[in-house]
Amino acid sequence: MEYQNPQPDAAIRSGSAPVPVPAPALGRTVISETAVAKVAGIAARAVPGVYSLGSVPSRALGAIRDAVGSSDHAAGVHAEVGETQVAVDISLVASYGTPLHSLANEVRAAVYRAVEELVGLQVIEVNVEVTDVYVPPPVKPATAGSTEREALL
Repeated sequence: MEYQNPQPDAAIRSGSAPVPVPAPALGRTVISETAVAKVAGIAARAVPGVYSLGSVPSRALGAIRDAVGSSDHAAGVHAEVGETQVAVDISLVASYGTPLHSLANEVRAAVYRAVEELVGLQVIEVNVEVTDVYVPPPVKPATAGSTEREALL
């Protein structure tokens, strides 16, 4: 059955083009918490200053996944999905030197934007927990007499 504009003659008489009317829903759409968490996780990782998502145990598990060529885009993200709304909790590790409150606000904004645009649900809250700060190891100075070959051995 094809959906038809209930008043096609009115648009023709007024001289304006008919406005497209969306077809009625023919079923229901269910978006899983995992799908929302992945969208939120990808958006959060794209924010400069986010070193990784998750707590120490989940990052250790993520390192094992990376070693075998798999990845979990939802690590460190929990989503609660209702019929029209969603709430997201994110735990992350920040890179040292990044202002933490600003980072949390940028992550929050990125997640709101991504979930509302890609998933189509209203985001009611995004809670951000900074669980750690990554400090890169010190760079070892090269010794004057070493060669590249010696460094490989």
